[in-house]
This record gives sequence, structure tokens and C-alpha cells, in this order.
Amino acid sequence: MLSRRGLLQGAGLSGLALASGFPAFAEAPAEGEALPDLAASAQPISPQEHQRRIEKAQALMQDQGIEALVIEAGSALVYFTGLQWWRSERYTGVVLPQEGMPVVITPYFEEPSVRETVKADVEVRTWHENENPFALVAATLSDWGYEDGKVAIEETVRHFVSNGIGEAAPAFSLVSGMSVTRGVRMYKSPAEIALMQTANDITLAAYRHIHPRIELGMSQGDISAMMSDATRQLGGSVEFSMVLLNEASAYPHGTRSPQTVREGSVILMDCGCGVHDYESDISRTWVFGEPTAKQREVWNTVKEGQELALETAQLGVRAGLVDETVRAFYEQKGYGPGYRTPGLSHRLGHGIGLDGHEPVNFVEGEDTPLAPGMCFSNEPGIYIFGEFGVRLEDCLYMTQDGPKLFSPLSKSIDAPFA
Repeated sequence: MLSRRGLLQGAGLSGLALASGFPAFAEAPAEGEALPDLAASAQPISPQEHQRRIEKAQALMQDQGIEALVIEAGSALVYFTGLQWWRSERYTGVVLPQEGMPVVITPYFEEPSVRETVKADVEVRTWHENENPFALVAATLSDWGYEDGKVAIEETVRHFVSNGIGEAAPAFSLVSGMSVTRGVRMYKSPAEIALMQTANDITLAAYRHIHPRIELGMSQGDISAMMSDATRQLGGSVEFSMVLLNEASAYPHGTRSPQTVREGSVILMDCGCGVHDYESDISRTWVFGEPTAKQREVWNTVKEGQELALETAQLGVRAGLVDETVRAFYEQKGYGPGYRTPGLSHRLGHGIGLDGHEPVNFVEGEDTPLAPGMCFSNEPGIYIFGEFGVRLEDCLYMTQDGPKLFSPLSKSIDAPFA
């Protein structure tokens, strides 16, 4: 296994360069200067790619003896069809057959709106308010010639939908669709990687813009609003702008206790944006003023863990080993054991893509092997309840040559965005 220094250089991550390229916008513009739109040239997912995703899912369904896959409004619907919709008490979704054209099921009065955003070749079937949409699902299965067998349910589908289908089509066995949807969505295409790269570029540029503008007395809300505004100006859709100050940084998702910036404040930020629905997720921690020896020691230990995670995340390695390796290193430093504090109280990282959190995770016991196209956050932290916490997070994607970063690792507690 390469040394950490050798791996970073071999993957093209030495210095400040990104493996996949970094935008020219690296320094904060002068006061009053407009921020550039970094998403101006970003290309959305094409109809042809949506069709390839459907075909891959259908191949998996054929291999697994699944007659149809049911999806409702949400990221999976966007992923396979491009259809942007919301979840309500009225079912809108798609039924994907083992072969042939998918059918979108939606209320009659929603059909014109549905057709505005759908990108894949689909048939649209509608139901009226006095009709049962799940009877329409059953009729669709029958029209395809399916009288029994397996109907897979996408893993986030709500119970009333799956229960309604079970009652309307009792001859079918309802099974988990996780092996189908994960079998497609976990492996990102070049077009997906490009959108995630742009989202990460925007988030890092927003950080660099606001960092020198943080002042004494600012609240979490002040800093978050400044970050969100910069993100929007740079072309991103704000997903989250979390700011944890002082003791609040000791708790991964903060506290309700109001905090303000003071000399020696720990500032932990966890922010992300979307570009054509694909997300970024970057965390940085630094100190306003001069760090204490303890703050510096904890920060440096977290950074070593982040580098160790990157070194461990090689093709074919169990995803869980990345978490386990870093956790063991922290335990050698006196943190933990396991998920206890002071130490790393959450998993090492999560999958990311169209959703901010996707399968699979860098978490103890996860046996899925790392493969090209997988994308993860790499976000170790050390949290000392009652004092402070440090988290560093950058996302990576797996290539044929191993992991590559979407954003350069933080250099030091004194230069978090160098």
C-alpha cells in the first residue's frame, strides 16, 4: 500500500490541485465584485442517459426474475425518468417493466405538468379522484402479460403505496427493489461526476469567499446566511449551510444554544449545494484567532484520519474497512473506543450523488467492495462533549486508478482553504 504522501501525489492530489481539475476562481473577489456563475456551463443529465439507466435496471430485473419495479415521487423517479415531482397523498410514480416502455401513473389533472419535466420515453396513464391508483398499477401489470411473480418496491416507497399495490394485485409477491436501484445508482457516470464536481467547486468557492468576511459577534445564522447567499451567486442551489460555533461544534449536528463568534472560537461548517440535482458536501473547521495547543492537536489528528481514509479506500476494499481503519488509528491516539466520545461518534462517510446521503456508507461492518463510479464523503471528526469538535469532510469518487477527490483536503487549522 502506498504511503499517504505517495498516494496523494500518485492520485494527482498533491499541493492544491484537484484530481479532476479545479476552477480558475480560487481567490475571493474584491469587495463589491460579483461572484462568477460556476454552474453556467453545467450540462443536465440527457434523455439518452436516462434511457441507459432504465435499460440497466431492466437487465438486473431479468437476472433476478423481477417482473416490474415500482417507484414513487422522489430522487429515484428523477434518476430514472427526469420527472421532478413531490410526495403527497396522491400517488405519482413509475412502473418499470422487465422489458418495454415504463408507465407513469399520475392523477388525471396532473398529466400536463408531469409531461413538462419527464425526460425518458414513457407512457402516461391517469386516474381520477374517485378511482384507485393502485388498481391502475395492477391493470398495467396485466396489460404487460404479467399475472403473478415478483414486483419490486423501491426502498423509499411509502407503506400506503406498497400496501395499496399488494391489495390491488394479490397474486404478486412484493419484494425489495434495493438490489436493482442500488445496482444502477451506486455507480456514477462521467456526466454525474461532472455535475458533482461543479457542485463541489461552488461550495469550496463560497467557503473561500466568506472565510475572510467572518467577524467578531456574528451568530451561526449570520454566517449561514452569508454562505447561502454566496452559494446562490456562484450558481448552486443551497442544500444546507450548517454552522457550529464554540461548544456547539462538539455535537455533530449542534445544539439549540445560541452562539456567537469570539476570540478563540472554533468554527465548524458543513455545507453543500446542488447543481442539476447533484450534490456536494464539504466540512471545514478552524479557529477565529489563535488555536490552543489542544485544538491544534485534535485538528491534526482528524486530518491524519482523513488522509488514512483516502489511503485505505482502494478498489476491491470493503467499504467498512475505511471506517474501521481510521477508528482504530484514533483509538491508538486515546479516543473512543468504538463510537464513544471523546472520539469519532459517527460513521466515517456516506454515499452521495443525486441524494446527499446514499448507499453505501463507510461504516463498520459494511462489506460492499469499492468499485469505479462509487462516490463517498470522507468526513472523520473528533468530538469532545462540553468543549469543542473538529470535522473535516471532502468527497471522493472511485476510478480505475483508485480514489480521486472532488475538493482538495484542508491544509491546516491556520489555512483551512489554502
